Amino acid sequence: MDGIGESSESACGESSSQSKKTGSFREDDNCPKQVSPIRGGGSRNTSPLSRVGSRNTSPLRQKVIKTKPRGLDEERVATFGKAVHPDVQMEDGIWAMLPEDLLNEILARVPPFMIFRLLSVCKRWNSILQDSSFLKFHSQVSSHGPCLLTFWKNSQTSQCSVFSLPLKTWYRIPFTFLPQWAFWLVGSSGGLVCFSGLDGLTFKTLVCNPLTQTWRTLPSMHYNQQRQLILVVDRMDRSFKLIATSDIYGDRSLPTEVYDSKLNSWSLHQVMPAVNLCSSKMAYCDSKLYLETLSPLGLMMYRMDSGCWEHIPARFPRSLLDGYLVAGTQKRLFLVGRIGLYSTLQSMRIWELDHAKIIWVEISRMPPKHFRALLRLSAERFECFGQDNLICFTSWNQGKGLLFDVDKKVWSWIGGCGLQSYNSQVCFYEPRFDAAIY
Repeated sequence: MDGIGESSESACGESSSQSKKTGSFREDDNCPKQVSPIRGGGSRNTSPLSRVGSRNTSPLRQKVIKTKPRGLDEERVATFGKAVHPDVQMEDGIWAMLPEDLLNEILARVPPFMIFRLLSVCKRWNSILQDSSFLKFHSQVSSHGPCLLTFWKNSQTSQCSVFSLPLKTWYRIPFTFLPQWAFWLVGSSGGLVCFSGLDGLTFKTLVCNPLTQTWRTLPSMHYNQQRQLILVVDRMDRSFKLIATSDIYGDRSLPTEVYDSKLNSWSLHQVMPAVNLCSSKMAYCDSKLYLETLSPLGLMMYRMDSGCWEHIPARFPRSLLDGYLVAGTQKRLFLVGRIGLYSTLQSMRIWELDHAKIIWVEISRMPPKHFRALLRLSAERFECFGQDNLICFTSWNQGKGLLFDVDKKVWSWIGGCGLQSYNSQVCFYEPRFDAAIY
């Protein structure tokens, strides 16, 4: 794992090649250690799944050498206990004689973070991420499960950590492969992560896959200013779109622009009607983009199919202090916010939009003890985002997050150094090797 894949050619005609150095392992109990990047290239016959004549090709016949895992390093969070199971010895003949398709099925279901451990088993498995058969099966299996991605800058160096909810483990991913812009996290969708920022005085946007460490710069918009952006990935179509609404400083006279990865260009659409937005937070649900508005009161909805805006007169709950729109599954749209006039009477509540009656229906309340732990001061700011009917809360200077499962009605805390940086930006993330930036 001494080399790394090339960075993708930018859409502006610029070609970038980033050299990826082998990650160093540090004994540190406080933070996750660095990931070893992925090797690119190799001979043509590199498939780890191809069958050969000799049975001695089974990885289990190789000499076992106890080393630290090569790949994503992990931090075991103390608040999550893990049962210790004894190693199960399997006969090497079972693996040697497995049909190729069955081995594909098995490896495709291995959590993406664990795949990096397999790369050190043997040379054949080291090329697994370049094997088209594996990637095809990997694209057909369901997601590993939701993860939290945190991004921050430390001494001008970009830092990224990912918390796997199923594995209850933090992993650190090196972000030295990205250009040295002053950029910030826009969001994530379908395994891709979007950033926007300034390269000098020029506003730029890039999309990357943190696992494969490939990226590319998108072409400039027609009105190339700092815009409100949201990323939408279509895994079936193997494409993605980026929606740019108003100017980040509040100029709403700009037309809506949509980037299509298949066309590699931005298209102009309707200007958002003159409204008074509550915040810049947006939610993409059922091929529609939603924003909160104060005047007129309700929601602004942008239809991707028609490229037009329309107003939804959904009145907000009384005494709502601050609210966030969160997209759920199966057309569900949630509103999350604090309610109450006085600090002693405040609470955090969650509503769901009844699309037929155009009203907000309360579905849950944050337990008072969790609310006091999350927001020690009544004026303290908090962030809220969601995915797959999961809603995550973070607040400044807390170093932890609070997760709510809408379906199970369960609240749980998430700790770890990935949430301890005061300037960290957080979003949900779905790790996938098959998420392509083209």
